[in-house]
Amino acid sequence: MITRIVTSLWAAAALASGAWAAEKNTLLNVSYDVAREFYEEYNALFIEQYKQKTGQAVKVNQSHAGSTKQARAVVDGLEADVVTMNQTTDVDFIAERGRNLVVKDWRPKFPHNASPYTSTMAIMVRKGNPKGIKDWDDLAKPGVGVVIPNPKTAGNGRYSYLAMWAFAKEKYGGDDAKIKELLAGIFKNVPVLDTGGRGATTTFVQRGIGDALLTFEAEILTTIREAGADKFEIVYPSQSVEAEMPVAIVERIVDRHGTRQLATDYLNFLYAEPAQELIVKHFYRPRLESVASKHADKFGKLKLVKVDDAFGSWAQAQKTHFSEGGTFDQIYAGRNKR
Repeated sequence: MITRIVTSLWAAAALASGAWAAEKNTLLNVSYDVAREFYEEYNALFIEQYKQKTGQAVKVNQSHAGSTKQARAVVDGLEADVVTMNQTTDVDFIAERGRNLVVKDWRPKFPHNASPYTSTMAIMVRKGNPKGIKDWDDLAKPGVGVVIPNPKTAGNGRYSYLAMWAFAKEKYGGDDAKIKELLAGIFKNVPVLDTGGRGATTTFVQRGIGDALLTFEAEILTTIREAGADKFEIVYPSQSVEAEMPVAIVERIVDRHGTRQLATDYLNFLYAEPAQELIVKHFYRPRLESVASKHADKFGKLKLVKVDDAFGSWAQAQKTHFSEGGTFDQIYAGRNKR
């Protein structure tokens, strides 16, 4: 009986040890929904490079949904080792609400304020651009169907909203009434607010709803490559916002899993040349100058404004425009009164 108990204890210990070892070599990357295909390829590249460098086999799991939804899931208990989001406020949300999940000074932990690549917001239209859309204000014209993910739940929805606001601010000299009128006209033309960017793409491409899709440049160019240039085209507005894609280590989880070094290597590799080339392949804008200059012709030329410059900070933009009862809620509620 004693022998049997001792044997069982050794077996349990061996299983626990094996599970811990497997956990140490496994990461969970919690990310935004339209980055799914990029991270599938990036993970394979990282695993291959890591094996060549260290001789160790590792595994990377993925979780994708709207960026803000993902941030809330991490705070609610989704055990991410790293987060790769599409706006800084979602990482800040985890840092503020997550009880030591992400350190509050997470930006200096990696180059370029922990943003290894960028994108911008553009407009996808059907081939031939039948509604003649050239800039953001054309989206307010009667009869133009606009598809945009919900700015309350999706980072690319927020970026698109802020890009339109910054455009209107310049057009109308900061006249808030005229700015709100233009955006109310645009949102009056929105038949549905999908919760995430990929859902909005599906609505536009597969369900055939709308005349214009507002989303990341990378999502548009990828969709055109996959669906065919004979079906869709991209329209670059006169100006847009620079969309920085922040990354962070989830401190409490990597310490629990024993994956801190692996998580650090995983995020650092995003800045390496092979990863930056892969970033370009998926139509994101790279940080490495040698890669950026080589592929400059792949990206649209337009005036780019930073959220911090146009709105004071992301935190201020979030408070003013996307908090409960904020400017977006006011515009969306009053869109049919225009």
